[in-house]
Amino acid sequence: MKVGIYYGSETGNSEMLCEDIEAELGGDFDCHIASLADVDPAAMERETFYIFVTSTYGNGDLPSTALPFEEALTQGKPDLSGIRFAIFGLGDQVFSETFNHGSMKLAQMLKGLKAEQIGERGIHDASSFEMPEDIALPWVGRIMEELKAKVA
Repeated sequence: MKVGIYYGSETGNSEMLCEDIEAELGGDFDCHIASLADVDPAAMERETFYIFVTSTYGNGDLPSTALPFEEALTQGKPDLSGIRFAIFGLGDQVFSETFNHGSMKLAQMLKGLKAEQIGERGIHDASSFEMPEDIALPWVGRIMEELKAKVA
C-alpha cells in the first residue's frame, strides 16, 4: 500500500517526525514524504493512504508551508471522496486557547470535502516531557491496524 506522509511546519519538527514515521512504516509500505507546500489536493490518489503531520502557528492557524494546500482546499474545493487519511498535530499547551488547532482545522477541511479520517487525531504537547515520536509512533501503529481492518 502507498502511504503519503505530508507535513506542514515552521521549524522543521513536523518534517522530522514524518521521517520517523516513514522509518517506522517503510519496510511494510511504499512511503513518500512531502511538504504540504508541494501537494495539490486535487491530485491525491484514492489508492494512497495519507498521514498528515502539522504544527499550529500564530492564532491557531496552519504553518506557512501548509498555506498553499489550505488555499487549494478552500478555493478549489476538490472532491476528496474515497481519500482516507490520519492526522497528527504538534502543539504547545502553553497556548491553551489554540492548542493543536492547526491539525484540527486541517482535519475539518478534509472531512468537509468528503475525505474519511481513520482513527483519532494524534496530538503532541511540547510542554510535556515526551518526545513527539514517543507519542506518534505508537499512534501510527494503531492507525495502520485500524486501516487494515477497514480494508480487509
